[in-house]
Amino acid sequence: MTQPAAPSATDVATTDTPSVTPPAPPHAVARLRAERLARSAKPFLARGGPKGERCAGCRLVPSHCICALRPVRPTRAGMCLLMADIEPLKPSNTGWLIADVVADTYAFGWARTEVHPDLLALLADPQWQPYVVFPGEFVAPERVVTQVAQAEGKRPLFVLLDATWPEARKMFRKSPYLNHLPVLSLQPEQLSRYHLRRSTRMDHFCTSEVGALCLELAGELQAAQALEAYLDVFTHHYLQAKHQLPVAADDATHLRLRGVTETHEAAPEPPRGRCVPLPR
Repeated sequence: MTQPAAPSATDVATTDTPSVTPPAPPHAVARLRAERLARSAKPFLARGGPKGERCAGCRLVPSHCICALRPVRPTRAGMCLLMADIEPLKPSNTGWLIADVVADTYAFGWARTEVHPDLLALLADPQWQPYVVFPGEFVAPERVVTQVAQAEGKRPLFVLLDATWPEARKMFRKSPYLNHLPVLSLQPEQLSRYHLRRSTRMDHFCTSEVGALCLELAGELQAAQALEAYLDVFTHHYLQAKHQLPVAADDATHLRLRGVTETHEAAPEPPRGRCVPLPR
């Protein structure tokens, strides 16, 4: 029997093969999560969320992945997330969404007895004007500001304490390297729309909501709107997956995100690809 001929070099060069776009490179929160997992003695088990395999790009189950919806926006402002120990591991963490949207996002794990030298270098970098975002009622009045100054040659850098409220208060008190920085006290008029974790007060905002408010104060309205809409879409996908329900891809939440993305001039997008399983 005659064996089929092997394809020639020309055949190989001209054969149509499906191309697979590599996944987006991990951002600061994803890298911090990987570092934290490497130090773990056992897998992290999230409570209450959807079970099973998760996408490495968005932490949702593959059927509810939102990687293709990521609204990357160019911003002058930067974000610095100071994260409580296990916060990067939580699938419901919304600091991840900030890193999805704002390219200049930095993330550091918080510890009472040590501080990462890269964090100190970032806070001292002359291109940035850091603001610690924290309620003014708990701070000496002379440190509190309610507006973001647009100083010549300086870009605003918002330092967000990404933690539960009790943890955030502890982090603020026990981080002396933040004591010389102005404290930006937000005064939002709306109530929180975040529903993935319980809070005793509706005026306590999740990290992503705080980030959007900061961007708005910095004059980054397009990025603020994109982050707000992205949080709503993430919440919808998360809860639908949790209850094993399909995504309503054409509901008002998705249409709003689509409208924000289409209305504003599109920023260069990072590589997109198929869901990659999230390490545990």
